[in-house]
Amino acid sequence: MINTKENKIKAYLAGVNLNDPNFDYYMTELGELSKANQMEVVGQTSQNADKLAAGTYFGLGKVNQIRAAAQGLKAKVLIINDELTPTQIRNLEKMTKLRVLDRTELILEIFSNRAKTRQAKLQVRLARLQYEFPRLHPSENNLDQQRGSGGSNGGFANRGSGETKLELNRRTLGKQITAIKKELKDISKQENIKAARRNNSRLPKVALVGYTNAGKSTTMNELLKVFSDTANKKQVFEKDMLFATLDTSVRRIELDDKLSFILSDTVGFISKLPHNLVESFKATLQEAEDADLLINVVDSSDQNMIQMIKTTQKVLKELGITEIPIITAYNKADLTERNYPQIEGDDILYSAKDPVSIRQLANLITKRIFANYEEIKLKLPLQASKIVAHLHENGQVLSEDYKESGIYMTVRLPERDIKELKKYLI
Repeated sequence: MINTKENKIKAYLAGVNLNDPNFDYYMTELGELSKANQMEVVGQTSQNADKLAAGTYFGLGKVNQIRAAAQGLKAKVLIINDELTPTQIRNLEKMTKLRVLDRTELILEIFSNRAKTRQAKLQVRLARLQYEFPRLHPSENNLDQQRGSGGSNGGFANRGSGETKLELNRRTLGKQITAIKKELKDISKQENIKAARRNNSRLPKVALVGYTNAGKSTTMNELLKVFSDTANKKQVFEKDMLFATLDTSVRRIELDDKLSFILSDTVGFISKLPHNLVESFKATLQEAEDADLLINVVDSSDQNMIQMIKTTQKVLKELGITEIPIITAYNKADLTERNYPQIEGDDILYSAKDPVSIRQLANLITKRIFANYEEIKLKLPLQASKIVAHLHENGQVLSEDYKESGIYMTVRLPERDIKELKKYLI
């Protein structure tokens, strides 16, 4: 028989707890990240300490313990809960005989595998190069494996060759980083043009933000199902794993009462998100920066829910997104014992899989983004087809009647648009 079962790489997890009350949560998250990277977690350990060992991260006794445990479990990779220095990685690999992945490189690997669009791929590549740049080392090239024939002078010659190779590698990486930044800048200009078109439409913009795997994509898909006849053609990818998708999806939601808004599903956040990735993905999160309302989707069934909310708030602050109104949407209520849907102020407890919950969420969104809309009556010239089209595109048309004397319409519009139609008011 042919074994079709995928052989996953076995990983052993380890971390140092520097009296951090969230340490267990971070380790659990590390396990989920490992699974998201198609690895099988076979064991884990931790060490309590007041400070990290400069050269090895763990104390020497702990390193030996990890080596024995990992070998016994046939692990091939040691995954560390923090970002390590180049020296720590080299020393741990030498001492444990395992490939060592720190938390940052693990996340970068996941992002590299999930990126689909040119922009996402470039952003991940940029973050990886910025991670690798300070980790270049002379021992990583093949020149220092050569041996000269000039006695002690040969040793100096080899070291010089290594340093030359190192500088060459640094220049190469530096050029790649510059080139990627330039291309990303060009793509960003194109995306800004698209965003400007959406902004010009005057439709309110709502962005789903929050912790990865909280249910943002599912929420978008269910809103499309409830309020769109062609939902299947507009569905975004969703899967029960961390960072199922990295690309921002934008859809128009047409509500039953003729109101519409633009909804975007942004990349998820996670604890200790590498700084380079936060910087790289600022363009991807442009939709959140331009939104009129943010929906912070939270997994209400997760015991670490509060920490997840803090993580989202921290990343939004790093991105400079602090003034936009927020609805906190506690998803996955079907996995708890609480009754749902429930709305309390700007919070909603719901299940994205429940149509009643989705309608309640839509009602809450509607109240927030259409609060400044007013109902007006207009009499337009028969030839004012562009204005009529604009009203259908950007407002709520309640009635429309064509007569010989003109087009009579009742519409709901934001205050800023009403001023432009003042001469048509009746």
